[in-house]
Amino acid sequence: MKILPDSLDQITQQFSRFPGIGKKTAQRMAFQLLDWNREDVQHLGEVIIQSMDKLRHCSVCNLITEADPCPVCLDTRRDDSLLCIVEDSKDVVAIEETSRFNGKYHILGGVLSPLDGIGPDQLNIKTLHARMDDVQEIIIAMNPSVEGETTSLYLAKILQSRKIKITRLARGIPSGGDLEYIDGVTLGRALDDRHELK
Repeated sequence: MKILPDSLDQITQQFSRFPGIGKKTAQRMAFQLLDWNREDVQHLGEVIIQSMDKLRHCSVCNLITEADPCPVCLDTRRDDSLLCIVEDSKDVVAIEETSRFNGKYHILGGVLSPLDGIGPDQLNIKTLHARMDDVQEIIIAMNPSVEGETTSLYLAKILQSRKIKITRLARGIPSGGDLEYIDGVTLGRALDDRHELK
């Protein structure tokens, strides 16, 4: 017998769309919302909508930002000769939390996945070529998955003619893991121990 109202189920379903949030957690979140007063719930909705209206992708690196170019691209203290290629903005956050990288970033917006219809044209690869003038080393920092490995090898192949040092994160990051969930020490060591792709 169904005892919970459809409205509560709809809230639960929306929360369960978030990665890592199962049905039970989503249901607890929905029940928590019921304890909020109407103004707080309305404020949450307004904050989300207003934030979504302000957020955009940096025209240089593709990082999620409110200002274009983003603060990382504008930071003159960062090393323009070092470029780290990642899948998405969450990976930039994870790397920045290590405090061991002072270069610039290039966010692809995904990984190659032919089964899902994602090829090079669906990723932010074309703009990468325009950023190569001052670059001396490219760090390819893809998640250690089949798609991440495929993307890394593809990038190494298309960039090898440029005579730029191409490195990747050292192993130690578990296969199938996501950079955003790796602890700072492990990710920091992987950055320090990166090696050249051959």
